[in-house]
Order: sequence, then C-alpha cells, then structure tokens
Amino acid sequence: MTQVPLASIQGTLALDLRPRLDPPLCDVVSIEEPVSRRMEQWAHRYAQAAVEIVGGDRPASQLVRWTTPDVYADLVRRAQLVARAAGRPPGQGRPRGAVRPQVVSVRSSFVSREVCEVSVRVRHGERYRAVAARFEMIRGRLQCTALEFA
Repeated sequence: MTQVPLASIQGTLALDLRPRLDPPLCDVVSIEEPVSRRMEQWAHRYAQAAVEIVGGDRPASQLVRWTTPDVYADLVRRAQLVARAAGRPPGQGRPRGAVRPQVVSVRSSFVSREVCEVSVRVRHGERYRAVAARFEMIRGRLQCTALEFA
C-alpha cells in the first residue's frame, strides 16, 4: 500500500479564488432602466404584501390575482402556521406592539423579457431576512411563480 502525501491546511478550509470562466447557468438579458425600475417597485409592493400576509396583517386573498395557485397555497399555509403559533386567526392583524416586517431593498434580474427574478431584503425587528421571487408574464398578467423565504 502506497501512502499519498496530504497537503497541510492547518485547520482551515481550502479556498479557490481563481476567476471562473464558465458561462452563467442562464442568459440574463439587458432591460431598459425605466422598465427595470418599475419592476423593482412592483416587486417591492408584492413582497411587502407577501410578508404581511405571512405575518398575519393581511388576508392572502389580496395577492390571489398576481400569484400562481402553488405559490398562493404556500402563502396561505405559511400564514396559517404563523397564526396558529401565535394563537390567533390568520389575516386578522397582529397583537399591539408586535414588530411589522418592512421590505428594505429589492434587486431584480431579467432572465428574459417575460421573466424576472428578484431578491428582497426584509427587516423584521433587529433581524434581516431574505425573500426570493420569480415573476413571469402569464396570459398578459405578471404573476409570482416562485416565492422562497429564508
């Protein structure tokens, strides 16, 4: 049996800082600034409503028109879980003095002219959380097709 020499890394993880020359996983298209800005404003309002739904401040039905059925079902489920944990019905508001989540920033990336992915930073008290969403033009209407909370 031959022994293979091991490199010493002295308790740290190896880190490769060489630049990657691989193509990106998807093509990102260039969109005019006014369109991009309007999309970020729209996504900001959508994300604010979504975090308020999950927090119990709004009924989920307010986003049904701009949300695919799968995402809508997930929003309803999350709102019910949070409300059940707090011992109150969903969509009926939060107790006095409770912290309300606030969308701080939104960044958009257009995958195509009909598909936009956004990352959202949400402040909840002293903590920050992330939300990722994907919006697609479906039958002439912009709809949220994916929504992830972190």
